[in-house]
Amino acid sequence: MKAYVAVTDKDWFRFLSDLRKRLPATGDDLDEVNFWQPGGNRLFRTVAPGDLFLFKLHSPDNYIVGGGFFSHASLLPATLAWEAFGPKNGAATFDEMHRRIAKYRRVGDARQQFIIGCILLQSPFFLESSAWIPAPTDFHPNIVQGKTYDDQSPELRRVLDALTIASGASQPRLTEIDGPMFGDPVSIRPRLGQGTFRVLITDTYERRCAVTQERTLPTLEAAHIKPVAEGGRHRLDNGLLLRSDVHRLFDAGYVTVTPGYKFRVSTRIKKEFDNGEEYYSLDGSQIWLPRHVDGRPQREALEWHGDAVFLG
Repeated sequence: MKAYVAVTDKDWFRFLSDLRKRLPATGDDLDEVNFWQPGGNRLFRTVAPGDLFLFKLHSPDNYIVGGGFFSHASLLPATLAWEAFGPKNGAATFDEMHRRIAKYRRVGDARQQFIIGCILLQSPFFLESSAWIPAPTDFHPNIVQGKTYDDQSPELRRVLDALTIASGASQPRLTEIDGPMFGDPVSIRPRLGQGTFRVLITDTYERRCAVTQERTLPTLEAAHIKPVAEGGRHRLDNGLLLRSDVHRLFDAGYVTVTPGYKFRVSTRIKKEFDNGEEYYSLDGSQIWLPRHVDGRPQREALEWHGDAVFLG
């Protein structure tokens, strides 16, 4: 296992640490966070899905204060990052997040649309101040973003041992893989959250609607084939990227995708709305599929949608 020790904004850390304490009272859980980078010009490729990502505060607070498990990285408009993660971006409002981005970029125009680097982490954990761990001794003060360690590093072993004591567990908590992601298979990966599912589906489909080929990003939505309410999961093979109108029709059963990856349109659109020419023109067409086979929709899930949801 590799680990990445990232220089972390203290306000971001404090907000999410407090949020974690508040959420159980609402019945929610802090299952994922977006560790965003204001630059937005370089995709984070340093570690693999499932690797440990640790938070180190800026000097003089040279401590490891928490972490999470890396699942995916993307370059996104800040507006989309907010829609996907909301306060799990480490800010109470989008305006607050926008101001922080502008501050780091030293930009004064509040109307500017920013592209930011998004590092999506699952199962985040935040240490109480009494359990903060001294940063690795070889973590140089001049490091601006972070440093990678492998599992042979004595300094990483020291940090992991301290985490074991702080958490009372044998290692930082890992959860079983809940579906394929990119790259070679691994035996352990964190379970995806809703926001990560949305971004991962968006990137897997190369930011185009699987049915219409629409590429206007604000109109695209990640659709669950089998909804979570019906026992579906936030899995890559339980998703499709659809234009918003097609997504609504899919959820309502007016359209479906067959196990053979063909788009089908119900006769009910014509009967109920006396309309739908655009959709009928696509009836029977083959959908666009991701290049990675593991990213393609599960045929069993599509069969379920056709049987349980599609109006025929």
